[in-house]
Amino acid sequence: MDLATIQSMLKIGETVAVEFKRCGNGIESDTYETVCSFLNRFGGDIFLGVLNDGTVLGVPKNAASDMIKNFIKVVSNPALFSPTVYLVPEKMEYDEKHTIIHIHVPPSSEVHSYKRVIYDRVDDADVKVTATGAIAQMYIRKQNIFTEKKIYPYAKPEDLRLDLLPKIRIMAQNHAGGVHPWNSMEDAELLKSAGLYGRDIATGEEGYNLAALMLLGKDDVILNVAPAYVTDALVRKVNVDRYDDREVIKTNLVESYDRLMEFGKKHLPDKFFLENDVNRSLRNTILREMVSNVLMHREFTSSYTAKFVIETECMYVENANRSLGDGFITEDNLEPIPKNPIIASFFRNIGYADQLGSGVRNLFKYSRYYSGRTPEFIEGDIFRIIVPLDEQYSFDFGQNGQTNQSDHSNQSNQMQLSEEELLLLNLIKEYPDRTNSFLAEKLGWSVSKVKYHIQKLKQFEKIRRKGTSRNGRWEVL
Repeated sequence: MDLATIQSMLKIGETVAVEFKRCGNGIESDTYETVCSFLNRFGGDIFLGVLNDGTVLGVPKNAASDMIKNFIKVVSNPALFSPTVYLVPEKMEYDEKHTIIHIHVPPSSEVHSYKRVIYDRVDDADVKVTATGAIAQMYIRKQNIFTEKKIYPYAKPEDLRLDLLPKIRIMAQNHAGGVHPWNSMEDAELLKSAGLYGRDIATGEEGYNLAALMLLGKDDVILNVAPAYVTDALVRKVNVDRYDDREVIKTNLVESYDRLMEFGKKHLPDKFFLENDVNRSLRNTILREMVSNVLMHREFTSSYTAKFVIETECMYVENANRSLGDGFITEDNLEPIPKNPIIASFFRNIGYADQLGSGVRNLFKYSRYYSGRTPEFIEGDIFRIIVPLDEQYSFDFGQNGQTNQSDHSNQSNQMQLSEEELLLLNLIKEYPDRTNSFLAEKLGWSVSKVKYHIQKLKQFEKIRRKGTSRNGRWEVL
């Protein structure tokens, strides 16, 4: 790693993948806890000889080589690390006076423990994991298989809602423009074509898989294979501590989609909007992307209850997730990765979803027209989509009853900053030259959250950077 990259990381501060350790008297246990948490999460970089705020103190130059030898001995000791890991720290001359040690920790395909304790990385902290559910979720994240492919060899056709297949054929035909291969297939052939019936080459088991049972299973069968499966739909506008309306949905994914869509339509305004001279339902477009995501990308083996919640200022969905990263997803860093490819393919065939990644782009696009603000996508063991709401906002009519210009160059001026963005903007006014870590500490946020909202403020042309990332300052426009 070159010096410029290190300086940039020190400026940004500690994150889910960066940790600073002072190590004035040698390497202490908390460094190895961080190694363990990085191995169990997504990897990261540790810098020894650096304070929490990014200030470089350095390690004793004469002791650096011994510190590296001791570090290697500890992480290679099966009595301390299980399983052991081989890491090679790098001694670096930061400047003429300071020596630091850089340790790159790659993500591991196994779950590791240090002194028989499992650690996980949450934001910029190392957390002990003791709950069996959390440990199980960690193992799921490490698996290189999709749980939707699990075969149930004793599942029979009568366990499925085959009465839904005529409707599914019509939906697939309509979505394909009039012709779809499923129309000419028998029921068993259709299920095989959709990947819902197959053979596990590793075990030799043959039968319907978990995807088939979740998509088309009868309610009692779904309860048998996924006892904790439920989607809780809530409205919290008046009674925010409990709810104004609620629907608990435990049925198959095909009918769950319809029920969640109807629930959303009942409680959300359908604002007038023209796209290419055609009236488009912003409400239905946004609902479709949120509902399809919470149903087809969730981890069904988890006991976490999936939710669809409508509040006054926002609506959100959240579900257990086979996490492949951690932090905010933006239009720039979007890397579509299927969590349940069989279920996602089925949804695309019947028109419940489009190509992978299009849902995120659609929500970014149409949420701006619906509420004047952008949504948030938060990747982690729990995946969340948060879409702002503002019943007074209209893209075509404006906030104060004044007709809006259709010129999209004015769109950024119509955007409203959220309360969080206003808080951050005011703090930047007060401390324009402070680090993201400082701003995060002041606001009680994670560093990744600060970075995400800074990008939004830059996008809305509310701030700009003057000078370098290390020695510059923010200018509020």
